[in-house]
Amino acid sequence: MLSKPLTVLVTVALILSAQTPPPAKPPASVRKPAAAPAKPAPKPTAKPALPAATSAKDDEKFAQRIAKLWSLQPVSKPEVPQGVTASTNPIDAFIADKWREKGLKPVGPADKATLLRRVTYSLTGLPPTPAEQDAFLADASPDAFHKVVDRLLASDQHGVRWARHWLDVLRYTDADAGMPAANGIYYWRDWVISALNKDMPYDEFVRAQLLGSRYKEHTTVTATGYRVRVPGPQEDTFALGFLSRASLTGDDKEQELSLNTVETVSTAFMGMTVGCAKCHDHKFDPIRQRDFYAMKAIFDPLVVKTVPLATPAEIFLNGKLVEEYRKKKEPVDAAIEKMIAAYRERLYAERVAELPTDVQAVIKKAERLRTPAEQKIADDYYPILRIDPSKIKEVMSPEEVKAYNALIKQQNDLPKPPGLASFVTVEEDSERLKQTTYILDTGDPAHPMKDKPVQPGFPFQSSSVDFREGRREGFADWLTANDNPLFARVAVNRIWAWHFGEGLHRNTSDFGVLGSTPTNQKLLDYLAAEFVAHNYNMKWLHRLIVTSDTYKLASQADPAITAANIQADARNSYLWHFRLERLDAEPIWDTILSMAGDLDDTVGGKSFSILKPDPKRKDPPSTDPTNRRAAYMRRGYIPSTDVMANFLQVWDVDDGRTPCPIRTQTVTAPQALFSMNDELVEKETARFADRVLKEANGDVKSAVTLAFRYAVGRAPAASEMDRALTYLDSSPDRMKGFSWLLVNLDEFIFVR
Repeated sequence: MLSKPLTVLVTVALILSAQTPPPAKPPASVRKPAAAPAKPAPKPTAKPALPAATSAKDDEKFAQRIAKLWSLQPVSKPEVPQGVTASTNPIDAFIADKWREKGLKPVGPADKATLLRRVTYSLTGLPPTPAEQDAFLADASPDAFHKVVDRLLASDQHGVRWARHWLDVLRYTDADAGMPAANGIYYWRDWVISALNKDMPYDEFVRAQLLGSRYKEHTTVTATGYRVRVPGPQEDTFALGFLSRASLTGDDKEQELSLNTVETVSTAFMGMTVGCAKCHDHKFDPIRQRDFYAMKAIFDPLVVKTVPLATPAEIFLNGKLVEEYRKKKEPVDAAIEKMIAAYRERLYAERVAELPTDVQAVIKKAERLRTPAEQKIADDYYPILRIDPSKIKEVMSPEEVKAYNALIKQQNDLPKPPGLASFVTVEEDSERLKQTTYILDTGDPAHPMKDKPVQPGFPFQSSSVDFREGRREGFADWLTANDNPLFARVAVNRIWAWHFGEGLHRNTSDFGVLGSTPTNQKLLDYLAAEFVAHNYNMKWLHRLIVTSDTYKLASQADPAITAANIQADARNSYLWHFRLERLDAEPIWDTILSMAGDLDDTVGGKSFSILKPDPKRKDPPSTDPTNRRAAYMRRGYIPSTDVMANFLQVWDVDDGRTPCPIRTQTVTAPQALFSMNDELVEKETARFADRVLKEANGDVKSAVTLAFRYAVGRAPAASEMDRALTYLDSSPDRMKGFSWLLVNLDEFIFVR
């Protein structure tokens, strides 16, 4: 049992036996992988061609680096090892072959209740209900577990859970400083959820987010001989939230859109730290500085574009409301302006007078008469010259301050019309398309190296890349090609890592030199080849992984087996047991609400916040429901205000400013304080107690059994039942305390 705050451990010891989860995991039976592949497995191809080199010596060094890096070599599907396992799942054969090589003995299989809880959380992020437990435990058929897996993969909640994984890598956030896409960014999140539920092939999933169209065909010729674009499904417009999210300002002066996109695309889909080449050639991997900026040139023409989503009727009604609001606000604004105008002008003049003479001349010049250089000076000094209301109130009399505050309150109390639904997407700007991309000195957009222009391209491209149908199109074609050695390897490794807590290649976003090598490259390459052969079907891959005996291993083992295995593989790199995993923030939230019967599992919609309104800013209380799945909880970062709830931060949720390949899994005191003292826990455990008592018709013993099954997915052991009944003393009134205690068990937040 992992450590928890002493108060919780003492309480648990007094009431329940120590039957909370230890560490380790075992095997089980498997069904053959799905039918004959629709595509041939990728054949070994020529090694990646080199970008143009600056010298023969450079060229040779570059070629040597490519030749040495395992991840850039063609995927060659290895033979499945024979005679090492009775399982028909190829995963088990590759894993068992490693056990034999390393002298490891696997632990036994997990019990059915443990396995059901594990796979239900893995595929949907939710706990199994008592009814689902009963059905699985009673099903003695050979394919009982396969039926469970098929049911979970068909659930709409599967997309909600796995979208959270992918969106962590792709930097989803509801707010990031001045991000233009903030208001409608959740449409992108909902597109990802929908795509995963529909089992969109992975290559289409990626193309749609780069191009706004999942189709491989980019253009076609009409009957009259005109070449036109092949439009993607309208819903794929929302996939472009991936690109628009990268922009942090409307004008994109700092070129965040292209810079951020290069770094996210390269780590998420290529598994390469291309960002290391922003300021100089990569120190270890065969990536040059010009490769980074060649890739940036692909995305440089993009600008953000707002697409209205409201109906004409809604637009007209909103126009009417805006006009009414404006008429009511105008006299109040005029009164405020009349009161502060003289003070603001005086303070502004005083600040201007303190500036250097040449700057004063620029500031005093009319904006339309300023040169671009002068306008930049004026913009740079704007924050210094801005006169905030607090400064004006400092020079007012107390009576004027009181009158001013009354006017501000009157202004704030006017009901504002609701905003119209819109979505910020991207489009190519024809003028930007003509502009040259340069290498940036130290990565600073303000310092382009005009003597170092670059053409659109990317690392490891062949000289035959065709950009005639578009820069992004040419890149997407190369990226998602069957013979790209990185594309399938990186995706398969990510999905494996999200099931097992660690990838076959530990560094899921770094397939470069410093990322080391996979613990089982044959298995990784076999899965990559089969993934392509099965049309990049992600649900096929999930099914193959979770129905393997390897996935079904127990997380605890006989001490003698454990001691011997630790000598050969202390890190469990070769999966002789299943790794004990702490639940992510979202499943913890979802489980607490689910136990109490309060969870709203509706799919899609706006993000909600559980932050309390700021009384200083007089924020109105939110009317959004807060009992939804935590995948919809607002997250992000704004320097001047809180965006993410403490709950998310305490349970290791990133704010989306950088890609998050694998969540951190800390065990900290603030987590225990949440479990013990948070208002959510207090409220929901009380409802949970009422629920189990009601479902047990008031019978305390039956209520204890139900409570265990809802909270930790199993019935209590005899000793646990005795301790629980001793604590409850036949009093239903003590059930709330008992429910609270279950939420504070280690077993509640760990999956074994």
